[in-house]
Order: sequence, then C-alpha cells, then structure tokens
Amino acid sequence: MLQQDDSNAKEKVDEVAERTPMSAGDPIAVAAVASVLFAWYNFYIRGEKQTGIFVGLWAPTMLAAASYLQQKDIIRKFKQGLASF
Repeated sequence: MLQQDDSNAKEKVDEVAERTPMSAGDPIAVAAVASVLFAWYNFYIRGEKQTGIFVGLWAPTMLAAASYLQQKDIIRKFKQGLASF
C-alpha cells in the first residue's frame, strides 16, 4: 500500500514537472555557468587574471537579476489574487 502511494506521488510530481513551463531563470543559470567556465579559462589558461575575475563576477550579477525579476513576477501574480497560478 505504501509503495503504491509513493509511485502515485512520483507520477504526480513528474506530471506537474512536465506541465511546468521553463522559467526565465533557467537560461540565466546556463549563462551563469558558462560565464564561470569562461572566467576560469581566462584566469587559469590564458593567464589574464583581471579579465577572469571580471568575467567571474558576471555569474552572481546575472543570478541576482534573474532572482529579482522572478520575485517581482511572483508579487505581481499575488496581487492579482493568485488567479494566474
């Protein structure tokens, strides 16, 4: 009985995950990872330490901006009376 409940819950989670649209933060997260890799390339392989540090700061900036925009969207939806959730 317990295993059946677990499998039903997993199916429901998978169904919700498939229906959930990609958020604006997903491409930003990919871009942030790419900027970290590019920063490491500049810092360690090319030896351009200042450029590597500069590019390395792009990732937290992009993630912070994406987080701010997502929070703004959630607040907007909340003010609309949760009708769009």
